[in-house]
This record gives sequence, C-alpha cells and structure tokens, in this order.
Amino acid sequence: MPKTIMNIRDLDFIFEHTPTKIIANRNCPEIKLAGLNVGPFDEGNEYEIQFWIAQELVKAGIARFREDERLDAAKLYKIQWTERVQTAGQISKLPENFYPKLRRYLAELKEEIIKKPEKMREYEKVRHLTRDIINSRLKKIVSLASAPAQTEQILKNFTSEERFLYKRLYKLINEWRTQILEFEKGEE
Repeated sequence: MPKTIMNIRDLDFIFEHTPTKIIANRNCPEIKLAGLNVGPFDEGNEYEIQFWIAQELVKAGIARFREDERLDAAKLYKIQWTERVQTAGQISKLPENFYPKLRRYLAELKEEIIKKPEKMREYEKVRHLTRDIINSRLKKIVSLASAPAQTEQILKNFTSEERFLYKRLYKLINEWRTQILEFEKGEE
C-alpha cells in the first residue's frame, strides 16, 4: 500500500524525483553516481531526468532548465492577475509543480542577493506576488472547505499541496460543525 502523504515535505520529495526537461549547454560524457548513470549529453539536445539530478547539472553549468519549466516574475504577475479577477468559488489551474518551483525560485533569488545586492528589489517584488497569490488561493480553499463537499470538477485545479490542505480543513471544519450541533442537541 502506498504511503499516505503526510505533509509538504512528502510532496517536495515526490517533486525532487519527478522527471523534468533540461537542455545540455555542452557535450558531457556519462556521469556515474552511486548506483546511477546519467548522460552522456550532447550540446543543444533536450533530456528528461529527475529534478534533483537536473538541478545539480544546472549548478555545474552542464545544462539549463527549459524556459517553460521555470517560474519567473512575469509568470507570477499573470497568475496573480488571474487569481484576482476570479470569483471566490473559482480557482484557476496553476503551472505543474507550482509550489516546489516557487520555493526554489525564491531560494535562487535570495542566493543571488548575496552576489548582487541590487536583486533585493526583484526578490521583494516576487515575495509580495507570492504572498498575494497564496493568500488569494487560501481564502478560496477555506471557503470551499467550509461548504458542502466539493465535486471533482471544482477540485481539479487544486495543486497537490492545496488538495492536502483542503482535505484536512474540510475534515476539521466538519468535525467542529458536528461537535457544535451535537452539543446543541444535548441542550434540548
């Protein structure tokens, strides 16, 4: 039986092992890791490998992530705008693996500040956008979790992290509601 996802760390672990696409920056022979062989890579070719391996190849300058695999401020502005124009009962679809990519993008920007202090303004803008997106989605999730059980049609746009939160909130709110109503019945 598969392990039940218990927290965000579990989801992040799953993301680390999810295939992602990279483009080789240069030719590179096969790399042998503990029980794992990666490559060889030919400059300009695209490869699909686990995220954690891709991240190390990017750090080493051997490869780069495809643009559509990355988050940036422009994509976050678009997501923020979309969230703001929707009604409370609507929740838009986010890019695949949005939250793990977002955490890594923020960490990347934070690291860049050390080398380039002028990046602080960009980092602050991205943090503001991030908070705005998260708060908007949180309000919707709480609202939906407080209502009768939602259909799969409504939940289909939730990320794994949001489904995790929704299920826990829904259960907690219903337990609370039941306890309040049971107490009320006992008073009669």
